[in-house]
Amino acid sequence: MNETELDDVETLADLADLAREASDEEETVLVFIEQEDAWFAVVRVDGEEDPRIFVSDGAAAARSAYGEIVLTDELVGRSPGDELDDLDNLVAELDDDSSDGSGSASDDDDDDDSPVTGADGVPAGPLGDTEVLTEFGISAKALLAMSGEGAVPGDALSEIAESLGCGEVLEAVR
Repeated sequence: MNETELDDVETLADLADLAREASDEEETVLVFIEQEDAWFAVVRVDGEEDPRIFVSDGAAAARSAYGEIVLTDELVGRSPGDELDDLDNLVAELDDDSSDGSGSASDDDDDDDSPVTGADGVPAGPLGDTEVLTEFGISAKALLAMSGEGAVPGDALSEIAESLGCGEVLEAVR
């Protein structure tokens, strides 16, 4: 696949269908998505099974058009309608803040131990199936190391492709 083909993809289902069309029979297809060295994703499509997804940085992906394809509700840990619930909660908090006369939010939020989130409440850092490449010889630990702070997504995908024996193919489509 190339970037032109991905321009017509709007959902994960569209991407999975495109991957299935590119394969012979029921072969496993791996789709690599890289966004300007900010994040990468590996989408694994095994026949008619649901795609398995790993994203190196969810918050970075949320700022990208291609991120919309891979950041499913299930992957980011939200259920359909959460956006409306979040908006209702924000309105309720604003009403509470204005009714106490202070006009400022309480300092209790500073003690929150919840994960760091970025755009649209998507958690920062790696998301998804860390074992998506295990049977190809890339452990979950190795995949997470390629996604850690200071890692370069383009280098990570090159390393993955080399391990899979398709480094030249990846370089050709870049």
